[in-house]
Amino acid sequence: MPGAHETPAPRRRTPKTLTEAPSLFQDDNGSPLVVDLADGRGEGADDRPAGGQGVLVTMQRARRRDLEELLEDTPADGEVAALARRIARSLTVRRRPRVASSGRGAGRLQPMPYRYRSDDIDIDRTLEVLAERPHPEDTEIVVRERVRSPRAVVLMADVSGSMRGEKARITAAAVAALTADLTGAATDDQLALVAFWSDAALVKSFDARMPAARMLDRLLRIPARGLTNVSFGLEVARAELARTPVRRRSIVLLSDAVHNAGPDPRIAAARCGELHVMLESDGEHDADLAVDLARLGRGRLAPVATHRDVAPALNHLLID
Repeated sequence: MPGAHETPAPRRRTPKTLTEAPSLFQDDNGSPLVVDLADGRGEGADDRPAGGQGVLVTMQRARRRDLEELLEDTPADGEVAALARRIARSLTVRRRPRVASSGRGAGRLQPMPYRYRSDDIDIDRTLEVLAERPHPEDTEIVVRERVRSPRAVVLMADVSGSMRGEKARITAAAVAALTADLTGAATDDQLALVAFWSDAALVKSFDARMPAARMLDRLLRIPARGLTNVSFGLEVARAELARTPVRRRSIVLLSDAVHNAGPDPRIAAARCGELHVMLESDGEHDADLAVDLARLGRGRLAPVATHRDVAPALNHLLID
């Protein structure tokens, strides 16, 4: 018999069952993104329940629908939308250097003209220059510099429940930070945005040009939904990543990880090449599932409690 002062174990939620295939909303004039759902088990997945929320596996293909069918005319909360836009306009993230100042670090060493950054002289190529020009200019000396290769990132934003309060501010900060870091004029990086609940929406594809303010406006116009199908969101993100030729590909999941509908997301996470998790920890959240998703996805985990935590978290997750 339990002791009088023992804390009772938390009651498990009633499993939510999806009775039909989820819908994928995307721009009607964009390239169609088809997501096939299967019940194959990914490497490293186990038989534990899906975050304690129940498991459903479907063999049906996701239904494609026009994004405009989903979006409301205006955000549900105008004050929250205005605050989120101010965060998006003001936030800056410390850009990771595209070229390192030494021979150490990430990226591939490449020969290039001296630009007063590296002192690692490429002797063979510099001798070829000296054979033709015995007194070369500084910039004609050939050095080796480590250049970071382009990166493609899909941000997966959990919009289940409602986009209000700190959740809206955290999402605004994530969209703004990644937009500033990955879509500038001088970068070859790519950014896509997937919103998910029991269904999912491809808010921005890799080939669409869209400022942070418009992406955020679309997110805030998605009506409030109750269920969270992390697995389907991951499958949509994986399908979008498969369309880019960029070799360095990552998914950043922004969620409280309270998965309560659809298949166990650990299965989809194990299929991801690189899955990072930004765990919204300011309210109810499932830290155990978040740890599993980052581990199976060969990525990192960073908790965020306020929008001010987002930029440092992204620098940790996407460090070169």
